[in-house]
Amino acid sequence: MDDLRVPAGPGILQGLVVPSSELAEQFSRSSGPGGQHVNTSDSRVQLSVDLGSTTVLSESQRNRVLQRLAARLSGTVLTVSSEQQRSQLRNRNVARERLAELLREALAPPVERRATKPSRNSRRRRVRAELLRSEIKRNRRRPRLD
Repeated sequence: MDDLRVPAGPGILQGLVVPSSELAEQFSRSSGPGGQHVNTSDSRVQLSVDLGSTTVLSESQRNRVLQRLAARLSGTVLTVSSEQQRSQLRNRNVARERLAELLREALAPPVERRATKPSRNSRRRRVRAELLRSEIKRNRRRPRLD
């Protein structure tokens, strides 16, 4: 198994290389396409990496990844599986791409929101919509008996 290369992006300017010794692959029978072949071959791939003990991430990167991927983690282990393809090799490649993309997205720094003011025209539209709505409701009332 080769090292996993995570392409450069926001938060990881030079990219990352996760050593193959820190990756764990498991193979099992897939429920996907393959006909009778599916009953005899282990084409499903599960690729795992322990984010808590990996040597690739700095402490701040580790905290960011653990926080962002908390819903997908089992402890500190991130697991990605693939069974779309008939071939084990293709499923391995798909799982590696998914894992690299997850890490790349999780390492991106959060985008800070800039406060903006509503435009004058949008305020006018809002007030006009409120007036129209109140007119509709006013017309639903019973007529006054004068």
